[in-house]
Amino acid sequence: MEFIKPGININFVGKRKIAFLFSAIMIIATLFLLIWRGGPNFGVDFSGGALIQVKLDQKRTPSEIKSSLIPIHLQDSIIQEFGEEGQFEYLIRIRHTDIELSGLGDKVKQALISEFGQGVEMRRVEMVGPKVGKDLREKALFAIFYALLFIAIYISGRFELKWVMSIVMALSLAFVVYMCSSFGMTVTWLILIALIVALGLCWFLKLKYALGAIIALVHDVIITVGAFALTDREISLSIIAAILTIVGYSLNDTIIVFDRIRENLRRFRRRPFEEIMNTSINETLSRTILTSTTTLAVVLTLFILGGGVIHDFAFAILIGVIVGTYSSIFVASPVLLVWESKFAKRVKGKDIS
Repeated sequence: MEFIKPGININFVGKRKIAFLFSAIMIIATLFLLIWRGGPNFGVDFSGGALIQVKLDQKRTPSEIKSSLIPIHLQDSIIQEFGEEGQFEYLIRIRHTDIELSGLGDKVKQALISEFGQGVEMRRVEMVGPKVGKDLREKALFAIFYALLFIAIYISGRFELKWVMSIVMALSLAFVVYMCSSFGMTVTWLILIALIVALGLCWFLKLKYALGAIIALVHDVIITVGAFALTDREISLSIIAAILTIVGYSLNDTIIVFDRIRENLRRFRRRPFEEIMNTSINETLSRTILTSTTTLAVVLTLFILGGGVIHDFAFAILIGVIVGTYSSIFVASPVLLVWESKFAKRVKGKDIS
């Protein structure tokens, strides 16, 4: 089945500068939002505290619910409507990590009953200590980082048959991580430095396919986090699972394009690299659109009808599929072209001299 007729020739590569500008604007906007908000909006899983879901018999405003929590000194909690319209369900997020968690759910229920009557139903109470939250946050960041690292190793061996170089890169990164951690750096700075070193090693070791894949995946993760910052959604363990799913989905899309580029490089040795790349993207376009459309249909259904529990998870996948498809065409592939135009010409110049 093909949506697009064979022989189509859309000039995707020719629009790479516009795409790079668009991606740069989105990444800068994400960084600005994160700095302005003081970092990502971590959920109770990562920040510690308590999460209480309640169902009331009628609609209440967040200010009314906060007023009812004054007797138990929780009036500064974050109140958010939850679930479908007309269900009157609310999430009460308690950021305090020094409160007594024992019996907290019963205290909140009694405070709400005192204010609103007996129509109060407790749906769930989740509690996470500050130490556990910090450990979970660090492990989540490491999970994303190691996923990107192992992907770089796989891409290098899969497309360039440079397993030795990829292993050298892995050992070098392990050394960098060990040295940085010995200086007591925070996990965020540790991973940021490691990613910069990974990109530098990909360039230095001439692992162009791995370079394109890593840049595209980092691009996808940053923009997905930016969408959460823009909509003020919380990042929890389920969202980390969604981000890792996005990484896998985007990589699959990128591999399809890379595989066709490699095949066409062998078939059309005398053609310009830019033309081969554009042809390869057009040849895989039908498959890309089919895969993305079917995935989006399922995720959109989950987002609309799945309920509040998986709403944020579906939102993350929805953004990730769109951005991942975009990056495979307009980010990962053009990175190869940049590498060829900058590095390959330099090598040819040395050979001529």
